[in-house]
Amino acid sequence: MPLDEREQRILSEIERRFYEEDPDLANTVRSIQRSADSPRTLYLAIAGLLVGVGLTLVTFTFNTWLALAGFVVMVASGTALVQVLRRRAGKAPIGLSAGGAIGEWLREFKSRRGFRR
Repeated sequence: MPLDEREQRILSEIERRFYEEDPDLANTVRSIQRSADSPRTLYLAIAGLLVGVGLTLVTFTFNTWLALAGFVVMVASGTALVQVLRRRAGKAPIGLSAGGAIGEWLREFKSRRGFRR
């Protein structure tokens, strides 16, 4: 949902004050955003996903714990990959907050099924 003109002005004012009051924190936030958008993050997520899949497939017959570790690496890297791709597409990262995408889906599901609180 786009912001109206008043909300846009308020947000701009907050941002301006933030940069004036704490420039060190503002620079830190900028550097974090740049590192999250770097190609290196994408390549690390892909490499982690491939390592996790390989480790799981190679070790599941003789070492269950190592295969489980590979699965955990695979899931974590896959999640990071999805987050990076969503960020690059200009979409918000996937969140589990009640007001986020899952919350909206649950409200829609309940309204279709006729559930009441």
